[in-house]
Amino acid sequence: MVIALGSLAINGLQFGVEFSGGAVFTVPSEECEIPEARDAVAAVVPEGDPFVTELNGSSGRQVRAQTVDLTPAETGEVSRALAEACGAPLEEVSTQVIGPSWGEQITEKALTGLVVFLALIVVYLSITFEWRMAIGALVALFHDVFITVGIYSLSGFEVTPATVIGVLTILGYSLYDTVVVFDKVKENTRGVQATSRMTYSEAANLAVNQTLVRSINTSIVGLLPVASLLVVGAYVLGAGTLKDLALALFVGIAVGTYSSIFIATPVLAQLKEREPTMQALAKRVNARRTGGREAGKAVDDSDGNSTVAADASTGAKSGSALPPRGPRNQPKRNRKKKR
Repeated sequence: MVIALGSLAINGLQFGVEFSGGAVFTVPSEECEIPEARDAVAAVVPEGDPFVTELNGSSGRQVRAQTVDLTPAETGEVSRALAEACGAPLEEVSTQVIGPSWGEQITEKALTGLVVFLALIVVYLSITFEWRMAIGALVALFHDVFITVGIYSLSGFEVTPATVIGVLTILGYSLYDTVVVFDKVKENTRGVQATSRMTYSEAANLAVNQTLVRSINTSIVGLLPVASLLVVGAYVLGAGTLKDLALALFVGIAVGTYSSIFIATPVLAQLKEREPTMQALAKRVNARRTGGREAGKAVDDSDGNSTVAADASTGAKSGSALPPRGPRNQPKRNRKKKR
């Protein structure tokens, strides 16, 4: 969390043209280097650092340059500069211009979708389980989103609509894993107040242990194809949509696995332990365990004290312990055999 926060504060996020608005230039070239293309664009558009990447698809290698919003005259100059720097014909340079209003609409819809999703989660968990489980799940989901966004900031990947789709997908996956653990917690804690065998936290910890192997196996099965998608999309095809979606899924699945175990359930246990009934249960459990230990200790002490008292009473006059009495402990007498 600290690393993610520091990266967001220093590096920030590289928003795609769909969110920030601007112009995108694509040049098919096998020999054009990214620094050369970046210098060519920066010479025409000095304000704003152009974002230049490499794409590898079925049509061959391409160089993609993203800039801020440009005028028609600046758009033509950037196209000619890229064509000259990359050694490609001017008519092969494709241009896509997206206005800032479109980016604002996409951002608004993405935030609206996230808020609606979280609201539905709170309602569902509150009805199915209880509101404390809804709070634990929300804390875990916030952790998952924050870590995923921090990874995007560290890696320098663009935040695109595919990223938003991936984030919503991993929130659903993380919620699924959390609900599985919460269902087991609900089963283990049903009627726990009527007994004095374990506290609520101990019952929740037992539920986590019982679902741990299932959570790990499910995550591994989900991570393997997503990792393949990330490698193919980022390094083989160079498809921006694939790698944006795959990175969000990969990070979210991995983070969501341990957040449901190490964050959601402990938050739930801490909230439940604040209830008076659960505090009374904890006192009964501790009193039962303490009473059992004290009873065992009292039995040991009583046996030891009785032995010491017996030894003291028998050896009070002589100052030394006498041999114990009894027919078996009497000295043997030498009896003469009758002839």
